[in-house]
Amino acid sequence: MENMVTSSLPVIGWREWVGLPDLGIKRIKAKVDTGARSSSLHAFDLCDFNRDDEQWVRFCIHPVQRKVDKTVEAEARVLEYRSVRSSSGKASMRPVIITNIVLLGVSWPVELTLANRNEMGFRMLLGREAFRKRFVVDAGNSYYAGKPKRKKKPAK
Repeated sequence: MENMVTSSLPVIGWREWVGLPDLGIKRIKAKVDTGARSSSLHAFDLCDFNRDDEQWVRFCIHPVQRKVDKTVEAEARVLEYRSVRSSSGKASMRPVIITNIVLLGVSWPVELTLANRNEMGFRMLLGREAFRKRFVVDAGNSYYAGKPKRKKKPAK
């Protein structure tokens, strides 16, 4: 019997282009991972600081996969530090931030752990807590929200 809740939810694929407007990222390719509880964003050069008696973090992001020529600098309030176990089984303490994500024209706040994902296949991992009760995942397809237009290379 079909679940009426899931049948009324929009469908996303196993990878999608998402926006992180609060962090100055128009789009970043994210792996939608139903096996991961939390979401993670590639971040490096993390620097903790205080602002108005709250803990904040300043960090850099390479939003384009396998490229380091574009760097976005961002700041966010730290929600907490959380022990997160990686896919390899290693636990580490990571800062957790809350930021808005945009997917299929919908914007909502998500918790993101910040970690160096440089060696991973995707700069962002969207865990199930981020899309639970919002979307259904079609594990066999991608880019329901569309792909960005590719820039044409100049003719030689």
